[in-house]
Amino acid sequence: MSVRPSSTLLNRAWNAVWRPTPRSLRLLALLGVVGNVVIVVSGGAVRVTKSGLGCPDWPRCSGDSLVPTHNPEHHVLNMSIEFGNRLITFVVLAVGALVFVAALRLRPRRRSLVRWALAQPMSVVAQAVIGGIVVLTELHPAAVSLHFLVSPALLVFCVALWVRAGEGDAPPRRLAGPWTRRLAAALLVACAAVMVAGTVVTGTGPHAGDAESRRYGFDITDVARIHSLLAWATTFLTVLAVVVLHRTGAPPAARRRGHELAVIIVAQGVVGYVQYFLGVPEGLVLLHMLGAVLMWLAAFRLYFALRDRGPVPADVKPVPAPAAAETPQPA
Repeated sequence: MSVRPSSTLLNRAWNAVWRPTPRSLRLLALLGVVGNVVIVVSGGAVRVTKSGLGCPDWPRCSGDSLVPTHNPEHHVLNMSIEFGNRLITFVVLAVGALVFVAALRLRPRRRSLVRWALAQPMSVVAQAVIGGIVVLTELHPAAVSLHFLVSPALLVFCVALWVRAGEGDAPPRRLAGPWTRRLAAALLVACAAVMVAGTVVTGTGPHAGDAESRRYGFDITDVARIHSLLAWATTFLTVLAVVVLHRTGAPPAARRRGHELAVIIVAQGVVGYVQYFLGVPEGLVLLHMLGAVLMWLAAFRLYFALRDRGPVPADVKPVPAPAAAETPQPA
């Protein structure tokens, strides 16, 4: 009797959570990374389509309904886009819960992985609460900025779990000198500053999420210039890091992470300047938001690539129970 492919896939998914291996746990952690990247882009789609108040209530969508219903003040498309963004949040929360269960079930249990995994569903809950504040404050730019910045903070936990699930628990062995490690840490600070400044630019610019929403009272040229200066500082640090990694004989993995970060930052800069001179078109805004998150991920991967923690602990296989002795039968 043949086994249906759907049943096999379901069994594999169940085993990945309930009987996890280091490899399956790392795959689940990667799904958490991807989910949080998707939610950033979907949140950007809410803004550029002016769907921020498509679901005017929270936690319900409208009135007493959890799902979009007919509302004369909101177009059905805007309601669907905002509701879809909320659904993605619940999907990411479910993935975070599964990752936590898998980290608990992993044998041998690794306490550091359990802590990183627990932070994921807790952070998604915090993000959902902040999302409610965004709706209740009618898309106040400060609340919207905070709502975006929670995602990069959550990605720290996701990336850390993804990387740590693929390495051991030995004391960190440094693969680069102190100056190189400080440079990688400075890159993280610079990337964070660029993203914070980017939220101010977005909160000052035309894409408010709703035509009636408040904006920051800054001059768009001034905040864009500050954002640009921070981006150039990040670019300079990245080029310097790539040169230092090659000159000091850093491991190939670290050099690859540096190259990836450099490519992403160059592409991000091109998109940023093009969207500024074209009047901030919606599609380029979404691409720029995606680039910001990928830049953040690449910077963290470079930081983690500068140390080694040994091989992954071997799986602990369950010991089979001894066979019961047969009862002698009378002759």
